[in-house]
Amino acid sequence: MASFLTGLIGSGIGPSLSPRLHEREAAHHGLSYVYRLLDIERLGPDVGELLRTARRFGYDGLNITHPCKQAVIPYLDELSPDAALLGAVNTVVFDGERAIGHNTDWTGFAESFARGLPGAPTRRIVQLGAGGAGAAVAHALLTMGADRVTLVDAEPARADGLAAELARRFGPGRARPSAPAELPELLAGADGLVHATPTGMARHPGLPLPAELLHPGLWVADIVYRPLETELLKQAGAVGCRVLDGGGMVVFQAAHAFRLFTGRTPDTERMLGHLTELVAA
Repeated sequence: MASFLTGLIGSGIGPSLSPRLHEREAAHHGLSYVYRLLDIERLGPDVGELLRTARRFGYDGLNITHPCKQAVIPYLDELSPDAALLGAVNTVVFDGERAIGHNTDWTGFAESFARGLPGAPTRRIVQLGAGGAGAAVAHALLTMGADRVTLVDAEPARADGLAAELARRFGPGRARPSAPAELPELLAGADGLVHATPTGMARHPGLPLPAELLHPGLWVADIVYRPLETELLKQAGAVGCRVLDGGGMVVFQAAHAFRLFTGRTPDTERMLGHLTELVAA
């Protein structure tokens, strides 16, 4: 029986469903598969040391989540084209003596969006969050044909940097930064809102913006998946918005990571069913 040892590096990841999501799918493939949580709050913030330790202990690969998706890059030997383009890594594969970084977030979001919000207009989109996950989501939106993505972040320099990089990649005018104070005007004329910050997670409850800015002309997508119905999605649904939770993104990115770790093709419909059962439990 083929065996695999994998895990997740991040902060406050105790509630993560990734271990059971990966292990359930592995069982269907007849694999011996162990997925561990490596929380930097408990093990220390040195991401490079965690990578070195995981390699010594025989790990086949690791997923990487907030706040380590960019911090992990200096400790890797190679980046896939997507990871290099995005400047963010959510999956590391150990190949002999080499640690190779990949990004499966952007394809995960793109597949989830196509499945969950078919036909949604994408002329003007406001995105909250310009970190590692935000970089992947904005790339996905522009790849899918969004006319313009406006980036709003609590750290203006981060939004400025990501907007400049996206403009170089996709052309002038496709992405621009903006300040939180401009949200009322931005959302009044937007087709959609994408939320790509930790706000709404079990460890970071609450809303990322005033609820009164939501209106029925918006669709709202959240990348948070624990809980699936965040306070943002609850408020958006109450005013008549089409909504997309983070469950699809986490399943599709996990499926791509599973393939990188094992070489096996996962059943994404089955994994979506696993997630529904795990959340309900």
